[in-house]
Amino acid sequence: MFTFRQIKAATNDFDPVNKLGEGGFGSVFKGVLSDGTLIAVKQLSSKSNQGNREFVNEIGMISALQHPNLVRLYGCCIEGKQLLLVYEYMENNSLAHVLYGKKEDQRMLNWRTRQRICVGIAKGLAFLHEESALKIVHRDIKATNVLLDGDMNAKISDFGMAKLDEEDNTHITTRVAGTMGYMAPEYALYGYLTYKADVYSFGVVALEIVAGMNNMRFRHDEDFVCLLDWALNLQENGDIMELVDPKLGSEFNKKEAVRMIEVALLCTKQSPALRPKMSAVVKMLEGTGGVQELVMDPSTFGDPSRFKGYKHRSDQSSSRNISETQSVVRSSDGPWIDSSSASAQDLYPD
Repeated sequence: MFTFRQIKAATNDFDPVNKLGEGGFGSVFKGVLSDGTLIAVKQLSSKSNQGNREFVNEIGMISALQHPNLVRLYGCCIEGKQLLLVYEYMENNSLAHVLYGKKEDQRMLNWRTRQRICVGIAKGLAFLHEESALKIVHRDIKATNVLLDGDMNAKISDFGMAKLDEEDNTHITTRVAGTMGYMAPEYALYGYLTYKADVYSFGVVALEIVAGMNNMRFRHDEDFVCLLDWALNLQENGDIMELVDPKLGSEFNKKEAVRMIEVALLCTKQSPALRPKMSAVVKMLEGTGGVQELVMDPSTFGDPSRFKGYKHRSDQSSSRNISETQSVVRSSDGPWIDSSSASAQDLYPD
């Protein structure tokens, strides 16, 4: 717990100069603690339905999760009407920001950095799904929710309020929450959620890392509605190397690039049963495990209607990003827990 006095001192009384941005939940400020630690302070809006004590009490459960590839929540402050969350500060903003954001914000990511970022995301998800005491389904894995520290290490962001679901199920059927273009089809269409939904989202992000393009903003020609659609076509025609970001020139490891693309396409299989676990993905990306054979799914590839539902909903909302991103967690042997939080887009708004 932090005192309001500490937060005021750290942000120089919420000086506008330190304001990083403003999202749906309130303003975000850069701050420096008395020991020199850089922080990002989210000042929750009184209009936010997260602005309550229950949120802060429950958030302690998520803050207990610590991993090199997860953004760390340092603590919070509740004094009067003040409700503040204190996170570690990420010097290089988000992956989306540097990969395909505004031209002045983009940075040239060499192949080695891209490979490290992709493996880092995979390791973070493997921890959430398989290694932590609370098994967590993030539900909104995307480039804007992957933050980068000073050394360009990837850290998954977006954790918050948790609510207990009394039913101990292998999956959960729930209100769909996430971002169009990254949601697994079984989740987007039927609300059927397992950790394999995160695996699908990771696959989309991995393709974006290789191509340097946003999945939903990709426009090659009218035959392809998104980057994933184009990648599937290239895979079918044996032209997969066309997917590699031209900005890399010849300065990339071809073997690793092919492997990352193959893993990404494996993760985005239409059937969740055909997607690998994230621990297996880490091994594949690091070259310590073989990539499973890719078999094109005839039910999706070559079917003109394969993305009609997505495109229709995308036209309605190009980024169906709920302001209260929800995750689902469960204890190792216990029930699922539904959790929601401020997104990294709120923490580091564009």
